[in-house]
Amino acid sequence: MSFFTRLSNGWTIAMTSLKVLNANKELIIFPILSGISMILIIGSFAAAFFAHAGWDIESIKSIKTENRGMLYLIMFGFYIVNYFIVVFFNMALMHCARLYFDGEEVSVSKGLQFSASRIGAIFSWAVFAATVGMILKMIQDKAGWLGKIITGIIGIVWSIATFFVIPIIAYEKLSPMEAVKRSAQMMKEKWGESIGANFSIGIVSFLGILIVAVVGMAVTAFISAPVGIGIFVVGMLSILAISSALHSIFISAVYNNINGNLNDHFNQQLLDDLFVQK
Repeated sequence: MSFFTRLSNGWTIAMTSLKVLNANKELIIFPILSGISMILIIGSFAAAFFAHAGWDIESIKSIKTENRGMLYLIMFGFYIVNYFIVVFFNMALMHCARLYFDGEEVSVSKGLQFSASRIGAIFSWAVFAATVGMILKMIQDKAGWLGKIITGIIGIVWSIATFFVIPIIAYEKLSPMEAVKRSAQMMKEKWGESIGANFSIGIVSFLGILIVAVVGMAVTAFISAPVGIGIFVVGMLSILAISSALHSIFISAVYNNINGNLNDHFNQQLLDDLFVQK
């Protein structure tokens, strides 16, 4: 299959995901809630960090250079909370997408209730992913530029291997390590390693950003700078939320397809063609 055919198929799937989101506009609330939660968490951790240092810049610098253990402990806690929030809301969105594919009623409360019912599995994954993240961070700090290259490569492999982890921990009773193995196996044996739709969703996001930037600059230049900046900020946040929702809908559709749960919204051949088999 040629690159342009794969790109065309990926574009079709991205547009189909957009139609699903358009039919269920309430799904956009999940990435918004996730973003708001992350802002609050970052603020909380930052406040706690500065408070621990006595709100003194020199003390903060000493923690970074001398008290690495404390810094890593704070980062590890942040990683856990970060992964937990992201997975919690993404799982809720994916479950709502699955309900839609199955012809059932979709609601935000149903998604949140489902994620709450899997809170133990979500927390286990958050701790596991945070541990991996901390190990990579420590390697990067110790090995300098070489560490950045190594962790960058490992990060790419990790992203590919964990592509299906969220729906797996949602619907399959597996440990975090087993979930990674299962996800990697699904990618390697069934779908290959190239994800065409991600590229297409990226194009959609880029076009959206370009439009928002042009409108924002025009409003800033001819009407009002504060209004133009406001339009740009709101537009960027909206694009990020839509892109995140589209990505989750796509993963949900492909996961259900792999497991034999076909639906009328995604064509079998197009889903197969999104990935190049080895």
